[in-house]
Amino acid sequence: SNVTNKTDPRSLNSRVFIGNLNTLVVKKSDVEAIFAKYGKIVGCSVHKGFAFVQYVNERNARAAVAGEDGRMIAGQVL
Repeated sequence: SNVTNKTDPRSLNSRVFIGNLNTLVVKKSDVEAIFAKYGKIVGCSVHKGFAFVQYVNERNARAAVAGEDGRMIAGQVL
């Protein structure tokens, strides 16, 4: 789904902001494929230059941040 803008504090903690994303090359399906290995994704939204991934819980989100921070995707460092 596209729901990543809930204001519920628990969902805020389980949301990952992905900055410096080359959205001309990287699509929503690519973001989901990269981040799905950290847990069940309940929402993903891609915007110009950034994206949000919403996980079921905060533990998944923390694992994703730890695993992907600084990763090079499409020539840009996240």
